[in-house]
Amino acid sequence: METDCTRDEPRAHGSVITPLPTGTRLLHIGPHKTGTTAIQGALFAARDEMARHGVAWPAPTRHPMEAVLAACARTGMLGDTAPTERHWERLVEQVRATGRRTSVISSEFFADASDDEVAGRIVEQLGGDRVHVLVTLRPLARIMPSQWQQYVQNGLRMGYEDWLEHLLRKPPYDKPNPSFWHRHRHDRLVERWARVVGPERVTVVVVDDRDREGLMRTFEALLGLPARLLGFVPDAANRSLTLAETEMLRNLNKEFRANELPAELYSQLVRNGAVMHMKNTCTPGPGDVKISTPQWAVEAAAGIGAEAAERIEGMGVRVIGDMHLLSAVQLAAVQKPATSTAPEPRIAPECAAQALYGALAAAAAAPVRHTAAAKSRTVHQTSSKELVRVLGHRCLKRLRLR
Repeated sequence: METDCTRDEPRAHGSVITPLPTGTRLLHIGPHKTGTTAIQGALFAARDEMARHGVAWPAPTRHPMEAVLAACARTGMLGDTAPTERHWERLVEQVRATGRRTSVISSEFFADASDDEVAGRIVEQLGGDRVHVLVTLRPLARIMPSQWQQYVQNGLRMGYEDWLEHLLRKPPYDKPNPSFWHRHRHDRLVERWARVVGPERVTVVVVDDRDREGLMRTFEALLGLPARLLGFVPDAANRSLTLAETEMLRNLNKEFRANELPAELYSQLVRNGAVMHMKNTCTPGPGDVKISTPQWAVEAAAGIGAEAAERIEGMGVRVIGDMHLLSAVQLAAVQKPATSTAPEPRIAPECAAQALYGALAAAAAAPVRHTAAAKSRTVHQTSSKELVRVLGHRCLKRLRLR
């Protein structure tokens, strides 16, 4: 198959992409790690300009995550407040308010819809036969390291190679993160949504990481927008962690679980405190070791990608991009054999300090009253394990009071 997307003129199977019919409700379902944050940021930033061209962005934020989690009956990130059905109802109301205009809704969490019934309810409430489903895909070998560090940011304690072993070599391949294959067995994901809306109302876009602007140009073409209307919006909070940062967090996760601290504290102090502050203030440099994937896992992922690509091509859905990329081995970040000169993943002192400051700042935002038991002993008379528990429960108490 030819490469279908070019920088100046996006194509589908050799033909210039024709815009979707006016009034379409384009539902971008991700999945995760396929350029979703970049396109959401671009669409949200350009919403006023898009409106002048008859295209609505009905969501009030860049990513209506709470609404979509509620629609898919998902609890969200560890320790976060569970979304309610009202979040989803508000988004549906905002979509309906767009009337007969074209609109676009994007969330990678739509890919977590558990079955045809859930996906069907989402489609029906968003407009039924007006809904056109868009799936963005990348090679699994590019997705795996990014998805692993994201799981670590949600409490995962398993190392990367051990995680890959479970994912690729240990049937039934659903531990420790059953959501991975539900999202990233891409042929089954496309098939699930094609059963709901029909293959003629599904478009699959293969993202080519060598063409940084390709996804933007494809969305413009599908929505009938002027070229170059969408542009990248910097988002430091969405950057991937380096190997050293991820390993630091993974070890913190072990301590957090060993001390039996509440999940709400993890959300408050770790993910939205230490990690968020570190990502916002520290930029990885050329000396930072990236997460790399062993050759055996890259080859296994390429085989799965090839099988998925073949099945998708036989479904009758619209394909934009080169399906051969889903089985490409050379595009992945492959782990080189260990040598005596291989760089060790070491976190910079500045980043460690920023992470610690982020946790302290989050704790300071929720001050608590001293208890009599705490006053009776000094810090030096208290074991570190007990001290962590006391601090954690105090912060949680204040968090609940707020």
